[in-house]
Order: sequence, then structure tokens, then C-alpha cells
Amino acid sequence: MIHTASPLARRGLTLALAGAGTALFWLLDLPLPFLFGPMAFCLAGALAHLPLKGFGQISVAARTILGVAVGASITPEVVGQLPRMALSVALVPVFIGLIALVGVPFFRKLWHFDGPTAYYAAMPGGLQDMVIFGTEAGGDPRALSLIHATRVLIIVTLAPFILGHFYGAALTNPIGAPVTDLPLHEVAIMVLAAWIGWKGGERVGLFGASILGPMIVTAALSLADVIHSRPPAEAILAAQFFIGCGIGVHFLGVTWRELTRVVAAGVAYVLVLAVLAAGFTALVTALGLGDPVPAFLAFAPGGQAEMTVLAIVTGADLGFVITHHLTRIVLVIVGAPLIAGLMARRPAG
Repeated sequence: MIHTASPLARRGLTLALAGAGTALFWLLDLPLPFLFGPMAFCLAGALAHLPLKGFGQISVAARTILGVAVGASITPEVVGQLPRMALSVALVPVFIGLIALVGVPFFRKLWHFDGPTAYYAAMPGGLQDMVIFGTEAGGDPRALSLIHATRVLIIVTLAPFILGHFYGAALTNPIGAPVTDLPLHEVAIMVLAAWIGWKGGERVGLFGASILGPMIVTAALSLADVIHSRPPAEAILAAQFFIGCGIGVHFLGVTWRELTRVVAAGVAYVLVLAVLAAGFTALVTALGLGDPVPAFLAFAPGGQAEMTVLAIVTGADLGFVITHHLTRIVLVIVGAPLIAGLMARRPAG
């Protein structure tokens, strides 16, 4: 095992492994080869303790592509549908409340995590946000990181199966036109929108700046009739590739004890979340507030970037899916520190 390899060599190995995974999944005609190929091979490499390394700012930059894709999908027609989404969006706080009521005792009583770790492990927010907040509250950062990475990994893996077998959704929707079919000036504008939105968002402290910043800038351009298409297919495939690598590499250095306790707790918790998400999907569909596929993707507590990819490849209503995820993430990020503070002041029972 070469732990002394340079960062460049480790990233080269990661790139080669991810490329091999992509090629194999492509040749076997498996779904989403640019997402699942790198994810599967990098996960296997991480569990085998190969000297892998993530791609840092390149991976963050890849997320800006998805922000631009969502922003370009926000048209005047989508904005006109926002009032129709109000009732289903109003269910999101109820969804989060139920997750807290079930999830915190799940980690606290069944798996014996401390209070802050149990609370932030249960909350379906962004991985980085929950790890940072949880660490500041006195939680275990490694456990939080592995539990949330496991949540994203399992949901991203199971969601295509559920979409295909239970909702009849094909993962074959065109993800975008080839770059050669798009006006060059629009591609240039999208690149600028991604950069300005990302860096500008970081400067003003916007959470999820790499996705939300480009989304806001591109949405403004779309509503102003400047942009008329999503990023090219090649760019969205690149985004999938780096997201897949990131999920797999996150398990680098995991020990057997962590696998049998922390990761196992994460896997078990995903089953709990799946039941809650299925219930809300059925409720939204039964009340006529949304179609089954976008409703499932809206309430599936996966990562925002990963759910965006699945919404694109199923042809689901991106505006509907992202509105619900943004509501969930904002409520969790704003509410989690407040509730955790209240919990910290309660006497231990």
C-alpha cells in the first residue's frame, strides 16, 4: 500500500479507476455509466484502501454545471407554476419534523451515538453542512461524514431501480444537446454564469454556492430570454463523473469497526428514510399535488446534485424537484443549529 504517493499520483490513480468504471458500465449498457461507473469503482478502491484522492475544486466546479442546468430550466412557464407547488412544498416542514422525531431516537437509542451526533446524523441536509454544524455542536465528524455519505450512496444507487420498477420511469431522457449543436455565445454565457454565480455566491456566504449561485444567475438570464438551452451533454456527463468519484472516495480509510457500526447505522437509517419518503410521495400523488416521478425525486432525501442528475435523465419537472429540495435544505440548515442549541440546554435524561 503506497501511502507516500504524491497527491498528483493519487488523483491519477483515482482518475484511471473512475475511467475504467465508466468504460465497463458503458460497455455493459448499465444505467448512468458516467455516474455509477466512477462511484462503484472508486468505492471499491476506497474500501480496498487504495491511495485515492478526490479532485477538490474540480469536483466543486463540476457542480456548477448542474446549477446552470437547473437555472436554464427556470422559464416564465415554470415560475407560473409556483403557486401550484405551494401545497406540496408546505409538506416539507412536516416531512423534516417526522424525520427528526424518528431519526434522533433511532441513532441515540438503537446505535448509542451521543446527542449532537445523533441529531445531525438524522437531519437530511447537505453533507458538508451537517458535518460542520455537528462538529461545532460537539458531534463526531467522522461518523457524521460516513453516515451522510452512506445516505447519499444508497439513495443514489436505489433511486434508479425504484424509478424504473415502481414508477415505470426510463433513465433515457436526453440530458442535453451536444456542444456542437449549441450557439457558441450561449455556451460562453453559461460558463460565465457558472463562474460568477459560484464565486459570487461564495463571497456573500451563500450555502451550496457551487450549485445555487450558478442556478440564480442562469435563472435570471433564462427569464430575461438570454439563454434558451441547458449546458451541453458533455458538460453534464462530466458533472456526473466527478460526483460519482466524490461519493466513492468519501469512504477512503474506512475501518472494519466503522463499517459494522457507523456505515451499518447509515444503511439502516436509509431504510427508515425510504419509508417516510414513500409515504409522502404517495400523499402528494393521492392529493393530486404532483406526478409520481417528480414527487418521489422531490422527497427522496439524497444529495441535491445527485437528485438533479436523476431529474434530468428521467425528464422530471426540474423546477418542482429543486423547489422541494431547496426548501428542505434551507429549513434544515436554518433550523438545525437552533434546535440543537435547545437540545444542548435540556438536562440529560
